[in-house]
Amino acid sequence: MNRTTLSLIAGVTALAAVTGFAALSAPDTPGADATAKAAAQLPVERTSLLCPAPSTSDLAETSYTSFTPVTKGTESGGKAELRAAAEGKSGKPVLTPKEPGKPVTGDSSGAEAPALVGTADGRFAPGWTVQQTTEVAAGTGRGLQGVNCTAPDTSFWFPGASTAADRTDYVHLTNPDDSAAVVDLELYGKDGTLQSPVGEGITVQPHSSEPVLLSTLTEEEQTNLTVHVNVRSGRVGASVQALDDKLGGDWLAASTDPSGSLVLPGIPKDATSVRLVAFTPGDEDADLKVRLASPSGLITPAGHETVHVKGGMTTAVDLGDVTRGEAGSLVLTPTDRSVPVVAALRVVRGKGDKQETAFIPAARPVGTRATSADNNAKGSTLSLTAPGRSATVKVTASAGSEGGTPASKTYTIKAGTTQDIEPPAPGGLKGTYALTVEPVSGGPVYGARTLTANESGVPAFTVQTLPDDRGTVAVPEADEDLSVLQK
Repeated sequence: MNRTTLSLIAGVTALAAVTGFAALSAPDTPGADATAKAAAQLPVERTSLLCPAPSTSDLAETSYTSFTPVTKGTESGGKAELRAAAEGKSGKPVLTPKEPGKPVTGDSSGAEAPALVGTADGRFAPGWTVQQTTEVAAGTGRGLQGVNCTAPDTSFWFPGASTAADRTDYVHLTNPDDSAAVVDLELYGKDGTLQSPVGEGITVQPHSSEPVLLSTLTEEEQTNLTVHVNVRSGRVGASVQALDDKLGGDWLAASTDPSGSLVLPGIPKDATSVRLVAFTPGDEDADLKVRLASPSGLITPAGHETVHVKGGMTTAVDLGDVTRGEAGSLVLTPTDRSVPVVAALRVVRGKGDKQETAFIPAARPVGTRATSADNNAKGSTLSLTAPGRSATVKVTASAGSEGGTPASKTYTIKAGTTQDIEPPAPGGLKGTYALTVEPVSGGPVYGARTLTANESGVPAFTVQTLPDDRGTVAVPEADEDLSVLQK
């Protein structure tokens, strides 16, 4: 790769700083004084993102792209900065955008690139997105690896991890705070819980990152594994780096929270193998209807009409080349009772010794707006699906990181379909650009962006889902002027 190198309400601001998103509602208490009107959506004022250490390979070339979409209602001040985790607040920023609406890029080489801790405030906070993309020329995990840097949290689910002999999977834990975090790593295989005393009470020091090799937590080899990152104290960012000796590798992002119905968007149309890995955290079994949202509508894959997920056990189903040359997204719904489930897909492109792997976790819907950074003139595909009602969406391409003017286009996604669309490109594009997806009308929309590259004949690729970018916070309006209470 060659790349050139706040106050709404005090309580709301604190919550937005932790999660990047907050929603407040009046308490449902008999006799409570209803002082709030319908909540207004206002821009968040502060957010945090954490990027894991990109690679242990000396052949790795990593690029970072930081982008904040232009958001109405923000003030003129603020900044966004990424620093090496170990250096904390005193470290020198490695990536600092100058203005919303224009991406900024940076890069690093080799195995010494650190994990990064980032904060954004003011006009840079709403929808702030950082993409980390790594090319590895050879060896375990060779190919293209991409991940959206994540907000810190206290719970993450990763179905699709592995401790098989040909896999090297790490859980990366990054602590952005001034105090230590304590984390439990819980492992669930095909027969249930894997006992792992060494996975309990892992301490992640302040402003540091810990990569934990999964095979050191258990002696059992499990081809399909679900990992639960449960934070006892503090908060962390978490991602799983899944590296295969023969099939390349990629980052496995966390599945959306356990839910009875799930959407896994953006399976590449030329996928040669797709494996579904699902897990239900409770004791109850889950029976799920499996459907593929294709360009022509919802279809049921032959021989895979349903999947039975035993409570507390990881279930894997090989779906083969389920997309058969067309764009597709997997839609899972309960056959009867709704039981919360998490899920992810392992997707393979190519054949023989020219294969590459990526992962697609179950995703949240686009919501108000979703943002995707690090797109280029060639090799970027935007996939959108409307599993229920038809939907109209507006897609905007930002200015380029080195020049160009924004461009927008509106698309209609028919009910039950997935559409791979050629996104609008900025006029006079130079460098990389960002995409924002904003639903205009209709039902919920889910999305994913695929990046592709040819690495010595290997169809390298990486997929990132496009959940809501959590750029706004819901704040109720008061019915009366409460300032008199302070007199």
